[in-house]
Amino acid sequence: MQNRWSESEAREFVEKYGAEYGADLALRTYSSRLLGADEALVLHGGGNTSVKTPSTNILGESFPAIFIKASGYDLASIEPAGHSGLQLEYLLKLRALDSLSDDAMLSELRTHLLAPQAATPSLESLVHAFISEKFIDHTHAGPILALTNQRDGKARSHEALGPDVFVLDYVFPGFPLAKAAAAAYDACPRIKGMVWMRHGLITWGTTALQSYETTIELASKAERYLAQCASRPLTVQIHTPLETAEQRWRRTAPVLRDLLTRPLDGADQTYRRVILQRLGTGEVLDFVNSDRGKEIALTPPLTSDHLIRTKALPLWIDSPDYGDDEKLRDQIGRAVRDYTEQYQKYVERNLGRAPESESTFDPMPRVLLMPGLGAVCTGKDLAEARIARDITAHTLAVKAQVAAAGTYEGLSEAELFEMEYRGFQQAKLNFHPELPLASHVALVTGAAGAIGSAIAEALLEQGCQVAVTDLPGENLDRLADELKSVARDRAIRVPLDVTEPTSVKEGYERVIGEWGGIDLVIVNAGAALVSPLAEMPLEAFRRLERINVEGSLLVLGESARWFRAQGTGGDIVLISTKNVFAPGARFGAYSATKAAAHQLARIASLELAEIGVRVNMVAPDAVFSHGERRSGLWKEVGPDRMRARGLSDAGLEEYYRNRTLLKVKVTARHVAQAVLFFATRQTPTTGATIPVDGGLPDATPR
Repeated sequence: MQNRWSESEAREFVEKYGAEYGADLALRTYSSRLLGADEALVLHGGGNTSVKTPSTNILGESFPAIFIKASGYDLASIEPAGHSGLQLEYLLKLRALDSLSDDAMLSELRTHLLAPQAATPSLESLVHAFISEKFIDHTHAGPILALTNQRDGKARSHEALGPDVFVLDYVFPGFPLAKAAAAAYDACPRIKGMVWMRHGLITWGTTALQSYETTIELASKAERYLAQCASRPLTVQIHTPLETAEQRWRRTAPVLRDLLTRPLDGADQTYRRVILQRLGTGEVLDFVNSDRGKEIALTPPLTSDHLIRTKALPLWIDSPDYGDDEKLRDQIGRAVRDYTEQYQKYVERNLGRAPESESTFDPMPRVLLMPGLGAVCTGKDLAEARIARDITAHTLAVKAQVAAAGTYEGLSEAELFEMEYRGFQQAKLNFHPELPLASHVALVTGAAGAIGSAIAEALLEQGCQVAVTDLPGENLDRLADELKSVARDRAIRVPLDVTEPTSVKEGYERVIGEWGGIDLVIVNAGAALVSPLAEMPLEAFRRLERINVEGSLLVLGESARWFRAQGTGGDIVLISTKNVFAPGARFGAYSATKAAAHQLARIASLELAEIGVRVNMVAPDAVFSHGERRSGLWKEVGPDRMRARGLSDAGLEEYYRNRTLLKVKVTARHVAQAVLFFATRQTPTTGATIPVDGGLPDATPR
């Protein structure tokens, strides 16, 4: 384990936050981030940190306070405000109680916050309050869990860590654990840390540095001990090349997404979709291809804190038949059905153990393990799937350590159920509001232009995962960088030439590999030409035909193939034009080829309805730009139109605004809003066109 403490960085945190929050909380923030940055210690909202420091009320009176990480906050990025302040003296009085329910504890915590608007403190707040040390760190350090999650874990923990560490048997988290941990600390006041069996590590100190360094020291001791005991590592039975596993993943992902997606009630053909994230590293492939991989994988999670992200057990697919698509689909389908049936039985056996267990959660697996392919993790959005993926990577690595050194033993079924159906834990899953398109994946062609970029932005705002595609070059690169600065991993750049079948196919495969599927395709790539028919070069017309017609055909065809394989419906929106209905002079090549693309989309609406795919069109009038991004079409068309009407650039825009019934400027954002109408399925509609033109009677679809 690496000690990452830097005195210069610590001083920077005090300089940045000390004046507003005090030096103690500034250093608490710094050491918390150090812990959160190390995936071997905590993952995605796991772990807890606190500091006891005086606070002052509005009357200027000083009193003891404790600042504890709020539930659901991530240590890796936490700010000082992420530690909620509480009245310490009152919390200490709660130790006299014999019992305290979660609801009552939550009420006591919230009513004794220093600021009523502060986030809800951690489930482990009372542990931090009852132990008198100033700085306290609680982590789920992998090496510690590799010790505690063994059949003789308690003895091994003592042997590895020595007499300065107390090893506490598993106690139900919350008030019972707070009482037990405080009693153990009081009985052994000279210890420097405590191991909680099948849960994690807690350390403390008079300074943030001391507590942090103790965490690193004890995790390192455990790491060295495990290395010395690693006498029986997993044996890889079949080696799978990374490239082979990747090819299998891209073929299998749509099948998995189909079988893990549930139709929702109602007549609007909507689904509870999932985003998929694959783990296909050499280490993970070796694990699933090993002699004891299945045996050790099908054991409880390392800690109950991971449970809500991964469920109690993963789904293991035995001997996947990657050579036969139909057999593989049948194998996975049967395995998923068996898993959900077993989950229902698990709930029935334990119903009533937790007060919140009146209804059953989604029975689908969160983690699937497939020899020859790796691990596949699911979530209702990308963030949730990523969390499950990272926890799974950590879990498999630690379980491999356990397998090499001993016999894995996790929490009992009853203990797992009580934590899985605990309201305090489930609240973490609803920490952020769910956006309408959070479980959707979109591909936008011609994304580097004004309309395409506006559509990509609007989809990202609704939670969608968006692949922006266009010809390779500076325009696409710049757009991707702009979107990544806002949406991070939910936006990817995929160079794609819609006129080349191989490029289209490879582009779709790239998106499938990234997120597991595609739900929405925006056919937007296009080109324009100004020329009277009598003077139009045939090759110039053919160029537009290749982009506007053949490009649309290739994208529609590839979409249809993937949607059929995925089996969960989908949406296609073609960006058409008012010129389909009201063509303009000297604009014949554009009008004709866009009309052909429009007709192809209408035919697609007829052909794809049987598989639940809706195909609709948006027909805008002149869109000149989106922010600093000028429309490529109007770069081509604008000069001719300005010359014909004797207008400047600004005058031309004003001319187009005044010719509409509503006297409005049509923007790329307006076009994007029309796309969102179809993408969010506001009505059961296919084969329709929304004009976005401010009202042009001649262009009304009829």
